[in-house]
Amino acid sequence: MRITGGEARGRTLNFPSKLKERPTSDFLREALFNLLGSLQGKTFLDLFAGSGGVGLEAASRGVQDVCFIEKNKKLVEVIRKNIRICCPDISYRIIDKDVESGLQDLYGKGCLFDIIFADPPYNRDLINVTLKALNKYKVLHNDGVLVIQHSIRETFNLPVKGNIYQIDQRKYGDNALTFLKME
Repeated sequence: MRITGGEARGRTLNFPSKLKERPTSDFLREALFNLLGSLQGKTFLDLFAGSGGVGLEAASRGVQDVCFIEKNKKLVEVIRKNIRICCPDISYRIIDKDVESGLQDLYGKGCLFDIIFADPPYNRDLINVTLKALNKYKVLHNDGVLVIQHSIRETFNLPVKGNIYQIDQRKYGDNALTFLKME
């Protein structure tokens, strides 16, 4: 895995080989950031951050501030190592909790993000859990975008009592990137 664009382009990311989690591929990261466009001065939240590859790609491409939420302590250390290797000067925060607790913390501090990226482990109903938490703890700017990476075979429901709606979806083999907005 490498950073595919920006200042840290070409730098190699670490990811432990013995973990069951799978990192977002270089191809999907590049597709995501091509679709998002300019990131200069924006804020970015990486949910289920894993090795931090997506958040670090955002930092390499000009994001002003990046926040990682990852509950696996081993992966939190990998994120720290990858930050030192790829983007040592970025403004960042790592929350080592589950997504709902992490979002609650951010909401309590009044944090808002321009872009939220979620790549929950596939086929565990974590997309629905994430959408409910984001609907409860509103940390996305009004004009911000939420992107969920998921299996094309995985279904999820937008919260009935929320203002989350789909604006786009792109499929790449067995993976999809679904783009959502919140009112």
